[in-house]
Amino acid sequence: MDSLIDLKAESGILHGHLHGLVVVLEWCATFIDLAAIALLLVGAARFILGVTQAEIARRGADRVRRTNRERVELGRYILAGLELFIVSDVIHTALSLRFTDLIFLLLLVIIRSITSFFLDRELGQLQKELGND
Repeated sequence: MDSLIDLKAESGILHGHLHGLVVVLEWCATFIDLAAIALLLVGAARFILGVTQAEIARRGADRVRRTNRERVELGRYILAGLELFIVSDVIHTALSLRFTDLIFLLLLVIIRSITSFFLDRELGQLQKELGND
């Protein structure tokens, strides 16, 4: 069992002969992580600004409608950020060559996919409500 779940990175062609490529791919994965974080921060800032403007307007149903629009937009940013994080995790796992990283990736993808599924359902429901107004 210890050989199956080895905590040390195994050597392979990538790490042995193409070390420069591994470094470039690690930097690419890091850039994708940073892009995902930036995307989430932009979405959060836009959400805060939009909800603040909706609250200042204080017009009952219009305030709720505007807040729901902002929730839909924030959800789109979150979904895009999650997708970028999955891409980065796949790159990191492909480069690490460790079984534990593969299991970790599997769990992350499951959690993020479930989150994305339910968030997408909620956004669809909000969009229907916005379409009926």
